Amino acid sequence: MVTANEMKYYDESAINYIGIPSLVLMERAALSALEEIIRLFPGEDLMGKSAFIMSGTGNNGADGLALARLLCEKGFRTEVACIGNSDKASKEWLAQRAILNNYPVKTGSNLKVGEYNILIDALFGVGLSREVRDGYAEQINCFNACQGIKLALDIPSGIHADNGNVMGCAVKADITVTFSYAKRGLFFYPGCEYAGKVITKDIGISENSFLGRPPGMFRFTENVWSLMPTRSKTGNKGTFGKVLLAAGSKGMAGAAILAAKGAYRTGAGMVKVASAEENRMLLQQSIPEALFVTWEDLAVSLKWADIIAVGPGIGTGKAALKLLYGLVEKTLKPLVIDADGLNLLAADSDLKENLFKQAADGREVILTPHMGELARLFGYSITDLKADPTGYAIRFAEESGCVIVSKDARTLICKKGRALCLNTTGNSGMATAGSGDVLTGIIAGLLAQGYDAFRAAAVGTYCHGTAGDKAAGRLGEHGVMAGDIADDIAGKQEG
Repeated sequence: MVTANEMKYYDESAINYIGIPSLVLMERAALSALEEIIRLFPGEDLMGKSAFIMSGTGNNGADGLALARLLCEKGFRTEVACIGNSDKASKEWLAQRAILNNYPVKTGSNLKVGEYNILIDALFGVGLSREVRDGYAEQINCFNACQGIKLALDIPSGIHADNGNVMGCAVKADITVTFSYAKRGLFFYPGCEYAGKVITKDIGISENSFLGRPPGMFRFTENVWSLMPTRSKTGNKGTFGKVLLAAGSKGMAGAAILAAKGAYRTGAGMVKVASAEENRMLLQQSIPEALFVTWEDLAVSLKWADIIAVGPGIGTGKAALKLLYGLVEKTLKPLVIDADGLNLLAADSDLKENLFKQAADGREVILTPHMGELARLFGYSITDLKADPTGYAIRFAEESGCVIVSKDARTLICKKGRALCLNTTGNSGMATAGSGDVLTGIIAGLLAQGYDAFRAAAVGTYCHGTAGDKAAGRLGEHGVMAGDIADDIAGKQEG
């Protein structure tokens, strides 16, 4: 997943270093978009169908002009509105415009509200950096008002390619055909709501164009089970990892149950829950597979555990703070901190400083805050974080030495020195009490099976979102509860 600057660099590398002419890349882009348009009309006669292209005067507009020619050749009644000053057009646009002059395509400079079979947005590309105003805004609003399937080339005009922000106004596409690599802004909110279905097409810009500068962000799209730890056929419960889970104060057994299920469902061999004595019977009835120990006896289990997770439902009182101090000071085993554990950490600067020093020295620490917890932990406002979620997540990962799982509608997983992972799975049904507890357990289960902290957090978040999508598929987004997410981790291994 690339930024505008990364894509510009790869494009220029393909042209100037690899030696692929820009017009060849442009032709491939137009052909790949044409392929997707034809898919929209399966078995239909294309002769006489109507197509409209809104073209700027840059290279995105040139892609649109090339596509207009190809649509005309397929029999579409094609119209083009060329928006902008042709005196400042790119040389590729001028070349495509000269070619298009030899085709029976109606061209003009204004768009009128009408009805078309397909409307193509080729006004701006990924380089847009200022708000859309005046005549350009009028054209976009008119485009949106037209009837017909709307397809954006590379990115909907008006959407910031790096963060998904709407730059004043933007095209509302049904489909976006993006070229070579997915642009970050197509998957952040609100950009993803304007992009519609995103289809990434190969046009010949390969990893050979990276020249030592690979993209700084990625996402998972494959079968989730292909990402899970390999299981030995001769393994045993000890082989698959032992999780010590400190969760659940008096009356908060549910948080512990959900987290324990998350760890077991992702393959952990043994889970020992350290909880309040009052929760013993409910825990043993709800998840009899788990071992039980009280908070007071937790210390004796530190040597037993492979990894430790703490936070769900522990509260923020003195007993919980003492518990967290013990897990920071008495062991250097991998540690996952969530929920109340994060709020305790935010309120105690000495504890936080100690933990961050351990992480900087090599202890594997995963923090899983939502925006409010992240703001408290690092002393910023939620407004600040929302304005630049990627930048702040990177900064916090560098400052703390921890893996940061910054939970939001789009969750970022960050570690110093690693490419960012953006999770694009999940749905609104997962915004429900206990969902984060399940995630804590999932990450702990993967960590216990030998994944490093970053991979456990990235794969775990993807697994969590995929399970939430399965649950929403069964129940609808309104009906999803955290327990459904835990249940849907398991099942047939189609992901």
